[in-house]
Amino acid sequence: MKLSSLVLIFIVCNLTFSTISAFRLSRSQPTERISGSAGDVLEDDPVGRLKVFVYELPSKYNKKILQKDPRCLNHMFAAEIYMQRFLLSSPVRTLNPEEADWFYVPVYTTCDLTPNGLPLPFKSPRMMRSAIQLIASNWPYWNRTEGADHFFVVPHDFGACFHYQEEKAIGRGILTLLQRATLVQTFGQRNHVCLKEGSITVPPYAPPQKMQSHLIPEKTPRSIFVYFRGLFYDVGNDPEGGYYARGARAAVWENFKDNPLFDISTEHPTTYYEDMQRAIFCLCPLGWAPWSPRLVEAVIFGCIPVIIADDIVLPFADAIPWEDIGVFVDEKDVPYLDTILTSIPPEVILRKQRLLANPSMKQAMLFPQPAQPGDAFHQVLNGLARKLPHERSVYLRPGEKLLNWTAGPVADLKPW
Repeated sequence: MKLSSLVLIFIVCNLTFSTISAFRLSRSQPTERISGSAGDVLEDDPVGRLKVFVYELPSKYNKKILQKDPRCLNHMFAAEIYMQRFLLSSPVRTLNPEEADWFYVPVYTTCDLTPNGLPLPFKSPRMMRSAIQLIASNWPYWNRTEGADHFFVVPHDFGACFHYQEEKAIGRGILTLLQRATLVQTFGQRNHVCLKEGSITVPPYAPPQKMQSHLIPEKTPRSIFVYFRGLFYDVGNDPEGGYYARGARAAVWENFKDNPLFDISTEHPTTYYEDMQRAIFCLCPLGWAPWSPRLVEAVIFGCIPVIIADDIVLPFADAIPWEDIGVFVDEKDVPYLDTILTSIPPEVILRKQRLLANPSMKQAMLFPQPAQPGDAFHQVLNGLARKLPHERSVYLRPGEKLLNWTAGPVADLKPW
């Protein structure tokens, strides 16, 4: 390695980068306001700009599912649960559907978990079809637009394609009945069949209280250059290798497992959150899907996210300046990660840190209880408000039908 690179590493690793909580901001911490339209959009207040009607569905679509498995409250897909809770008490909620701009259908499609806590999406299409059939039969609003003024939270790996393996998700495509609705989803990848135009990409759920409880002193030096904890291979689901993470995680391990600049391992220590606060760069590679909670954790803990997921669409990309706060590395360039990261000038690293220290940036990545101004709930509402007013073309003529209710795999058509 060049001497200049070693000097750079020494300088960067000995700078004190303060860790900033999303919940409080030290007066001594240098921050940088997000400039231009991104910052203005991030701080928008959606209240007064839209009204949302929340369908009252039978509890079998939501509350009873959660009662059966409370683990759903804490997994990365929990945004669907907290969005309903937020909207029920939000000032944008209206009890009069005639004055609503948007209609929300609260269905918990990811709360069917395996013993090790992974969601099984196989019943989700039937559950969603059942809920849509119910609202179409009991209210007139779905039939006016066939869902064009409705939104759904679908936080599966590949959104409303409802499968955790990309190849099978692509084969399924987005559930036909959701083709006209607005989808609020964690999955985002350009030019992908599982991301329809007009969708709102959101961060995965990460427990705010849990992260807050692991905060370390703000003056703690960032002595770890690159940090990552997670799988590099998924032997159980990809025994031959190469399919999981499109080989990017395997490339990280094979190239940098013995590199002293890289603190990487499959072990998930109890000090995981503390370690992220001691790191300068946190790797955020794709897994089965392009996204993961590491992106949220990195932003919250002020660790510069190194995003390795080609064509990813990031959460609230019109509000958060990802190019300014993160580092993007093409999957094919993973073998050169050490050169890429050690070549970043210290002043660029410091600016990214200052932007990450902006509390509104962190707040936008969280679904806190109770909700707070500028949080992820409000960013979703901002996204919905910016889509208003609806174009006249979304309203159908009497008797007009555009969606095919019998399309899709035969198994999806069975009653739920």
